[in-house]
Order: sequence, then C-alpha cells, then structure tokens
Amino acid sequence: MTKAAQMAKMAVDALEAKKGEDICIIDISGVSVLADYFLIANGNNKNQVQALIDHVEETLGKAGFSPRSVEGYQTANWILMDYGDVIVHVFDRQNRLFYDLERIWRDGKKIGVSDLEAAAQEA
Repeated sequence: MTKAAQMAKMAVDALEAKKGEDICIIDISGVSVLADYFLIANGNNKNQVQALIDHVEETLGKAGFSPRSVEGYQTANWILMDYGDVIVHVFDRQNRLFYDLERIWRDGKKIGVSDLEAAAQEA
C-alpha cells in the first residue's frame, strides 16, 4: 500500500501542476481487487485533458513507474491510465458528469492528500 500511496500522491501532484479540476481520490482497497486508489479529475478541453495525462505519465515515469495501459487518449473525453494499484481517470467536464464515477464507487472512501501522505509514510 505504501508504494500505491506514493504513486497516487505523485499523480495528484502532477494533476494539480497542470490545473486539473475537482481532483478526487477514492481509496477502493477495501471494496475491490482492481486497485487501491482511483484518481478522478477533469480538464476544460481536449488539449488540457491530454496535457494532464502527459504530465502524470512523465512524472510517474521519472520515478520508474509506467502505465500498464492508457485508453482514450485520442478522443480525450475520458482517458484512463492503469498503473495497477492506481488508476487515473481524466475527463472533460461533460463526460465526468455523465459517467459520475464518484457515485458508482461510493462504497470506496474519499480521502484527501494528507491521507495519501500518511499512507505513503507507513511501512
């Protein structure tokens, strides 16, 4: 969990650096085997959505992490990056409202950056 929290924290920092909007961190470790964390954010337009994803990939890549897969980059209305224990979702505003992942994953626990930092320090 420590490594996952560190990856999630780096991804959140990367999203914030490129002005990602309404960043939501959901700890799904207790309700799913898919991952430990879902990160959800949105951008204002296709270019910003792609820039957010590019920056997350660059930031995590420098730390030695590479995504297992990236889906939706060309259309950029919903891009999903799978890092195994961390899954990053970046939407345009309209599609974020439509898909409403926060509602679908409401059994997970919404946490803040300070919770990620505390989890990253464990071990």
